[in-house]
Amino acid sequence: MKAGIVGIGRYLPEKILTNHDLEKMMDTSDEWIRTMTGIEERRIASDDVDTSDMAFAAAQKAIENAGITPEEIDLILVATVTPDSPFPSVACRIQERLGAFKAAAMDVSAACAGFMYGIVTGKQFIETEVYKNVLVVGVEKLSKITDWSDRNTAVLFGDGAGAVVLGPVSESRGILSFELGADGTGSKHLYQDEFIIMNGREVFKFAVRQMGESCINVLEKAGLTKDDVDFLIPHQANIRIMEASRQRLELPIEKMSKTINKYGNTSAASIPISIVEELEAGKLKDDDLIVMVGFGGGLTWGAIAIRWGK
Repeated sequence: MKAGIVGIGRYLPEKILTNHDLEKMMDTSDEWIRTMTGIEERRIASDDVDTSDMAFAAAQKAIENAGITPEEIDLILVATVTPDSPFPSVACRIQERLGAFKAAAMDVSAACAGFMYGIVTGKQFIETEVYKNVLVVGVEKLSKITDWSDRNTAVLFGDGAGAVVLGPVSESRGILSFELGADGTGSKHLYQDEFIIMNGREVFKFAVRQMGESCINVLEKAGLTKDDVDFLIPHQANIRIMEASRQRLELPIEKMSKTINKYGNTSAASIPISIVEELEAGKLKDDDLIVMVGFGGGLTWGAIAIRWGK
């Protein structure tokens, strides 16, 4: 049995915070932010919208898109580092609101690579025929752990949620290979104290190297080559890091998802948000070979090669 994505959904807050808005808040400029990161604006959740609210909205859409009911969900995995509270988990909170009372529920903490960790975890349950439908949500309210006086980090992050339903798919489709990894010695370069603390230079060097390597590794594991790739969906952290991955795969620019300009770095939510964006734009088609790759605090990383379609 092969596991694949059978339903998708996302939620984005209405409030848009532009680079020009940030110019009024700190010593920075639109030109510098766009040049160094590729970001033009980001979404910020209002005070009365928490992480579980965004996760619930995205999950509802994914379940509806999958053509199933909440009662058919067997497991809920929520990738986040910004839960409403340390416990209960966001997964448990949305289980109640969805009415998915048959589902087990837990959160996954792997920072920006959390969605990849969640997908790979869900895959195991489906392919061992323990569960049939697994809901995986990537969601962050990073605005509540961002130091808005720190121009090195405040310009990067945004809020949002993306969700997928994993289920059995036809033999030729679904997840073909994956790679997960971690290097705890790099934890000092990206972590949360009260707010997000990041050594940008070290994280950049790590990400440029690891994202490219992971893309190649999952292709080799699947018995494929760079020529087989139809589309790349990288974690939307920094346009220069994303470009390094694209160039490693020798893909034309139009075959890489770029949503960072509109939404900034939404951590665990960035890849599922981008999946929805590209599907709505008609850029992902059945039987396309898609590579998804991300990295995050930990330091963690993950990549997946997936043949699109049910």
